[in-house]
Amino acid sequence: MKSLYQFIIKPLNERYNNTKKIGDKSLIINTTIENHRFVSKEAVVVSVPAAYRSPIKVGDKVIVHHNLFRRWYDQKGRERNSSTYFKDNLYFCTPHQIYMYEGKSHLDYCFIKPILNKDHLRHRKEQPNVGIVKYGNKFLDDLKITPGTFITFTPASEFEFVIDNERLYCMKSNDIALINEYEGNEKEYNPSWA
Repeated sequence: MKSLYQFIIKPLNERYNNTKKIGDKSLIINTTIENHRFVSKEAVVVSVPAAYRSPIKVGDKVIVHHNLFRRWYDQKGRERNSSTYFKDNLYFCTPHQIYMYEGKSHLDYCFIKPILNKDHLRHRKEQPNVGIVKYGNKFLDDLKITPGTFITFTPASEFEFVIDNERLYCMKSNDIALINEYEGNEKEYNPSWA
């Protein structure tokens, strides 16, 4: 079974990540299907597109857009699958809906670690629009923006992900606006809930 232009994927575990293990107990942290933050973003590739070659192979673990597995209610209150649903817990996925595969950024996406806010008079825990590159891509490597580079990114360009218990922002390469010089007192910000 192959799609011509799309990947076929399935959730790595479940469609929703709405439980948290605390000791030997499981705590349900969300009971609704509407909140996108609890939709699983981890998937496994079942089939690759037939029309072109990709570095992504069958069996690869991928990080995908949250709306692929999301459920919703129609105007009559009936629960529905997303438009990408195929059958039997399988989903169609375009190449641009895959952000990472096997620990590597896909296409022009990159992942940024947030920085702890140094301004104690502000209530924000992290500095807005700055971070450290965690996962780059070939385009950024050519510009000498490699993992560990301290950068500024454009407002509202980031999407939050938790990858290996680390909160990261995903964005496109062209959302990086500046390369900053380290002052020496920057600290990464990874909240305990991640």
